[in-house]
Amino acid sequence: MSIQAFVDYLLHEKNYSLHTVTAYQKDIQAFSDFCLIKYEISNIDSVDYAIVRGWIVMLVDDEISNRTVNRKIASLKAYYKFLQRIGLIDSNPLAKHKALKTAKKIEVPFSEEEMAQVLSQIDFEDDFEGIRNKLIIELLYTTGMRRAELVGLTVENVDLKNRVLKVLGKRNKERLVPLLPNTIELFNLYLERRETLENIFDKSFIFLSKSGKKVYGTLVYRVINHYLSLVSSKVKRSPHILRHTFATHLLNKGADLNSVKELLGHSSLASTQVYTHNSIAELKKIHSMSHPRSKN
Repeated sequence: MSIQAFVDYLLHEKNYSLHTVTAYQKDIQAFSDFCLIKYEISNIDSVDYAIVRGWIVMLVDDEISNRTVNRKIASLKAYYKFLQRIGLIDSNPLAKHKALKTAKKIEVPFSEEEMAQVLSQIDFEDDFEGIRNKLIIELLYTTGMRRAELVGLTVENVDLKNRVLKVLGKRNKERLVPLLPNTIELFNLYLERRETLENIFDKSFIFLSKSGKKVYGTLVYRVINHYLSLVSSKVKRSPHILRHTFATHLLNKGADLNSVKELLGHSSLASTQVYTHNSIAELKKIHSMSHPRSKN
C-alpha cells in the first residue's frame, strides 16, 4: 500500500499541517481495516467503488453523521487521486461519487454588545492566567486568527512596535495581521505577567500555561466557552465563532470582502463569502430604517 507515500506527499509537497495529515491518515486506515475485516483485502489500492459504497453504508448504519462520512470519503478520494497521479492506478474509483446531503451548518456570531460586555465588564483576575485569558479573547476577536494560529504564535512573530503579527496559517502560508492599540496595551501587560512565571519551558511560544508550557487547543476552547457563557446564551461558544464574529462585524461596518479575505488568510473569496449573510441582514435593517420609502 502507498499510504505512507501519500502522507509524505501531504506533509512535504502540499504543506498540510500535521493535524490535517493525521486526520487523512486515520480515515484511510479505517477504510483499510474495513476492507481487511469485511473482504479480506489487505491492499486497498485497487478496490472498486462497490466496496467503498459498502463502507459508506456501514458508516451510515453506525449513525455516523453525513458530514463526517463526507469528510472520510474526501480523504479516500484524495488518496486515490494521488495514486492516479503517480501512475499506480488508471482511474479513481471515487471520481463519480456524490457527497451525502448535509444540513446547512448555522453559526451565529456574537453581537457587538456581547463582545463589549465580555471585554469591558467581566472582571478578569489581575494575575498571569486572568490577563492571558483576556488577551486570548481580545486577540481572536480583533484579528480573526484561527485557534491553531494563536496556539502556534511565537515571540519572534510579534512586532508590537509596528503593531503587527506574523501569522502562520494553513499550509504554512504566512500573513501579516494588524493590531489595535487596546490589544497592544493588553499584550504588553501579559508579557509582563509572563515574565513572573517560575519556569518557562516553551520560551519561543507566546501563550503559555501557568506551568510554563505552550497552551493547547482545548485550553483555548475552554477559555472562550467559559467567559462567553457569562454574557451570551448562544449554544455555540468557540474560537471559531469568534473568528466568524470578527468577519461579520467588519463586514457590517463596511469592510470590503477582499480585505476580510486577506485578514482571515483565506485562499479564495468563496471561503469568505460564507460570512456575508449576516452582513446582508444588517444592510437590510439599515436600508429599511433609512430609506424614505420604508415609511410608506
